[in-house]
Amino acid sequence: GKTPANGNRVSHANNRTKRRWMPNLQTVRIRQANGNRKKTRVCTQCIRTGKTIAA
Repeated sequence: GKTPANGNRVSHANNRTKRRWMPNLQTVRIRQANGNRKKTRVCTQCIRTGKTIAA
């Protein structure tokens, strides 16, 4: 799955402090191959591109 990305927050004076980019996860009920429904946390990119089928 997706994990937080690390990087730096850079000020106008070029000072650097650590920051993280969190993935945009949503709780969605998806339909599995056998027809069952299951709640999982899915990133919004996967929902938008149709990689997951909403139940």
